[in-house]
Amino acid sequence: MKINQIYVNLPVKDVQKTKEFWTRLGFPINQQFSDEKAVCVVMKEDNIYVMFLDEAYFQTFTGKPVAKENTSQVLVAVGLNSREEVDKVVNAAVENGAHQHEEPQDYGWMYQNSFWDLDGHGWNMTFADVSQMPAQ
Repeated sequence: MKINQIYVNLPVKDVQKTKEFWTRLGFPINQQFSDEKAVCVVMKEDNIYVMFLDEAYFQTFTGKPVAKENTSQVLVAVGLNSREEVDKVVNAAVENGAHQHEEPQDYGWMYQNSFWDLDGHGWNMTFADVSQMPAQ
C-alpha cells in the first residue's frame, strides 16, 4: 500500500483568522476545499493538506469533545528545505499571534524550531540533512 495524499483535520475557533494566519506564513490555500466552515492549507502540493475546521463543524466528524485550552492532542512536524526557512516560518508565526513553543534545537544534522498556533496546535518546523546523521 502506498499513500498518495494526507489530510490532517484540526478544529479552530475562527476559520477566517486561521486562513489569514497561514497565508501570512506563506502557505497557499486550496479554495476548492475551503468555505466559511473550513480552510484547506496546502503543506505540499498534491500530497499534504491541513483542514482547519470550525469547532462545530469538526464535531460533526467525531463524537469526542474538542480539546480545550491547556490541553494538547497532537504535535505536527513539518520538514522544510533549510534552517532559514524553519526560522522564517516560526518568526512569521510569532509575529502573527502564535507563541514560541521552545527554543530552537540544533543537533548539527537536524534543526527544529516550533510554535503554538492561534488555537494552541503545536507545530515543529524541521530541517534535516540525513546524510549528516551520526551513526548509532
